[in-house]
Amino acid sequence: MRAMQRSRRSRVALLAVATCLLCCGEEALSQAPTVSPQLLQVFQSLTPEQQDAIMKQLGLGGGAAGLLGVLGGGGGSGTDRQPNRQRESGINAERESSVSEEQLEPVPPGLKAEDWVIVQVDLPAAAKPAAPQGAAPAGIAAPALSAGTTGGASANALSSLLAATATPPPPAHADAATEAEKHRVQPLIDVIRSKNPYRLSRDGVLTLPGFVPIAMLGLTDEQATLRLKVEPGLRGVDIRLTRLALRKTGVEGLKPFGYDLFSKAPSTFAPVTNVPVPSDYLVGAGDELDVQLYGNQNRSLRLVVGRDGRVSLPDIGPVNVSGQRFNSVKSAIEARVERQMIGVHASVSMGDTRSIRVFVLGEAKRPGSYTISGLGTVTSALFAAGGVRPIGSLRSIELKRQGELVRRLDLYDLLIRGDTVDDAKLLQGDVIFIPPVGTTVGVDGEVRRPAIYEIKGESTVTDLVQLAGGLTPDADRSAVMLTRIDDSQHRVVMPVDLSAGARTQALRNGDLLQVARLRPTLDSGILVQGHVFAPGAFAWHQGIRLTDLVRSVDALRANADIHYLLIRRETPPDRRISVLSADLAAALAAPGSKADLDLMPRDRITVFDLESGRDRVIQPVLDELRLQSNAEQPSQVVHVDGRVRVPGEYPLEPGMTVSDLIRAGGGTTDSAYGGKAELVRYRVVNEQARRTELVDIDLAAALHGTPSANLQLQPFDTLSVKEVPEWESQENVTLRGEVRFPGAYAIRRGETLKSVIGRAGGLTTYAFAEGSVFTRDELKQREQEQLDMLADRMQRDLALLALQAAGANQSGAATALSVGQSLLGQLKGAQAVGRLVIDLPRLEHSAQGSSYDVILRDGDTLSVPRFQQQVTVIGEVQNATSHLFNPKLARDDYIALSGGATRRADRSRIYIVRASGSVLASEGSRWFEHRANAPIKPGDTVVVPLDTEHIPALPLWTQVTQILYNVAVAVLAIRSI
Repeated sequence: MRAMQRSRRSRVALLAVATCLLCCGEEALSQAPTVSPQLLQVFQSLTPEQQDAIMKQLGLGGGAAGLLGVLGGGGGSGTDRQPNRQRESGINAERESSVSEEQLEPVPPGLKAEDWVIVQVDLPAAAKPAAPQGAAPAGIAAPALSAGTTGGASANALSSLLAATATPPPPAHADAATEAEKHRVQPLIDVIRSKNPYRLSRDGVLTLPGFVPIAMLGLTDEQATLRLKVEPGLRGVDIRLTRLALRKTGVEGLKPFGYDLFSKAPSTFAPVTNVPVPSDYLVGAGDELDVQLYGNQNRSLRLVVGRDGRVSLPDIGPVNVSGQRFNSVKSAIEARVERQMIGVHASVSMGDTRSIRVFVLGEAKRPGSYTISGLGTVTSALFAAGGVRPIGSLRSIELKRQGELVRRLDLYDLLIRGDTVDDAKLLQGDVIFIPPVGTTVGVDGEVRRPAIYEIKGESTVTDLVQLAGGLTPDADRSAVMLTRIDDSQHRVVMPVDLSAGARTQALRNGDLLQVARLRPTLDSGILVQGHVFAPGAFAWHQGIRLTDLVRSVDALRANADIHYLLIRRETPPDRRISVLSADLAAALAAPGSKADLDLMPRDRITVFDLESGRDRVIQPVLDELRLQSNAEQPSQVVHVDGRVRVPGEYPLEPGMTVSDLIRAGGGTTDSAYGGKAELVRYRVVNEQARRTELVDIDLAAALHGTPSANLQLQPFDTLSVKEVPEWESQENVTLRGEVRFPGAYAIRRGETLKSVIGRAGGLTTYAFAEGSVFTRDELKQREQEQLDMLADRMQRDLALLALQAAGANQSGAATALSVGQSLLGQLKGAQAVGRLVIDLPRLEHSAQGSSYDVILRDGDTLSVPRFQQQVTVIGEVQNATSHLFNPKLARDDYIALSGGATRRADRSRIYIVRASGSVLASEGSRWFEHRANAPIKPGDTVVVPLDTEHIPALPLWTQVTQILYNVAVAVLAIRSI
């Protein structure tokens, strides 16, 4: 009978499934009909009116209660459920209730009270392409509403409805918001943006300008964004909320002390078996005793204490052990065995301890009944209950046994002093009660443990400071402030001087003690920094001088400037900045003299080095001087430029002269002109206009200290040290190859190549003057720039050719592009030589300074090769190589010796590069039109260029090939030396 009923129910179920498939289509099976907890939380955060509107659209009633009934399966009839289903549901409910909180899926952190958020709001973007029919938004189940919908279908409909309510789809014909809509929402967007960032209230409420407060507590960023989008006043705009993960500091960052002890609770509270049992442990029912017998009998016994508190010893009988200390039980059993069993001894140890059940009540995180080890203490039970809530007391935790107070635990003793005296061991049925927190005060600033403390026996400010670990070394004892709420409910600030007798100031609930930090400035000391071996702060005393701190130049690093030490000084009472300088060499030569300056507290001495600049140190000082300047006291700044080691701006010192400014600039360089310098001075005439005055300075006299030349400087003065006329760095040229004395030669201005060759002893007998190569750095740089420009232009032409060939489908375009790319690669890899073509044989036989002579410049190089007997053929020939010179052979003969020209050769443009670098071209020469051969000399190079006329037009190809050949010839000529 039961089998027939099960078969009938199966057929009914299959028929129901088939009906759903026919009615709902394939979309009903696209995904499981569920609703996420986030959507449900957003739904619950809506106003009742908004909830009713959504429920009406779903065809449901009862607001949130109706929705929860549908989602909970209330839509089905209870009579249709079988008894076995009810039992299965009950079992599942018990399993779900037994799951601990640690095993639940972690919930993403939500918004908290007083969190900072950014509200991004903008006009709606252009309408996106419509999704295919039947497709649901990402992450939201497709709606499947039909007659007789179930709770799962309603859940899907809720997801779609919430998404649709949050982001209403724009009309199909509208790509963006209309102008009228923009004018309506733009003021709203501007006012919301202007108030960013926002801070939630202590109740977790967000208040936007012009809107009622919106609850946000516990929502994630996505949920909060969805919550804002359903606001009627925010429809038509794109809005998003982002939480700022700011770490609270100062008073806002104070946390109650000690509660983080339970932030990482143990994962298990099973009986502990791997720790020694204390001697005062009270044995009870469920404990195990391990008894080892030895002597006449050798065996091990495991005895379990029964409910009557006794254990049964073989051959002896029951022994009462309950309620006795373990030491007493051990002694009693061992003595009884020795007394009643002749020749047998016993060793008693503790096995597994019993489990006890205790209660943790009051302000625990998870109050209730817990089973813990018999060795457990009060703190073990607290850990089992998850710790103490922030509103619970850590200082008056009560242990109650049979209705009486047994012990009161102060966790501060454990946390601060490590005292576990009051951490009593628990017995079966004990109650741990956590009362509400008592009087609390906060302490912030320069204490070792800033926090909010619960005070018990502490009643004064001194007690609170000790509770916080004491003051830090930077604490200002005279600048301590106590904030409290007085009897008139006013928040007031009271000064507390810990260095005086105010330590006994009484504390009240809610007080906040703030300990300020000492200012970081150096009150009485001198700071030495810069290019010294031992920088740091030094003690100041009356009459201390510069040489008392820097006793010798050995205290300075190498290349230190001993003639200019900068001293920044603060003058009380307004801390006005002034600048002095010292000549350490003069001070060390005469200690105690005027050059050995008296120092003041807070002086900062900087020692410079001669290798690096000084702006890093001097610029901040100049900025300070400019900030304190005015019309009556202009900026104390002067400037030096020209031939000094460190030109730039420098502070104007009291009584500073021209020589002092040159000393500040590191002294003059080798090229400085000692005859005359220029001092430009700016003056305001009659308080109406600024005039420039030019003063000539006798620099040599000023450096020697002549008063008439060593003028005293004024603000904004500029000293220019000129360069010696015709002073330049040493110029050199290089002679290489077949000269009698090759090498580098220093030259004078205007010296010529014939003069330097004469200084080098002339050419050797093996010199090939016709093939000499003269190069110049300036020409090399200019040629390289031209090569780079030509490569860029050719690259653009190749790109244009590729586009034209692709559009016109020209034949031969691929070949042209291939040749062009090859030439472009060679052109980019070519390095300019900078060769200047000269006729060295004529230069030798002409007078010095003739038109054939060359005026030399720095970096010029002359390379003279040995006599050459070869003729080189390169370009479009079958075998580019060199041939032994034969006076009977002409140009075409050498080309024939190289296998002849290729098909791509341009025979009409064959040219010859002489050994001197000059080019003999055939194009346009009537002589070549009648004679196909040309005279060849030793060292010449015959170039057979590429025929570019049969390749699609690129005007630069002929020029590029010629340049590449010429560069190759020059490089070969230099390498042959």
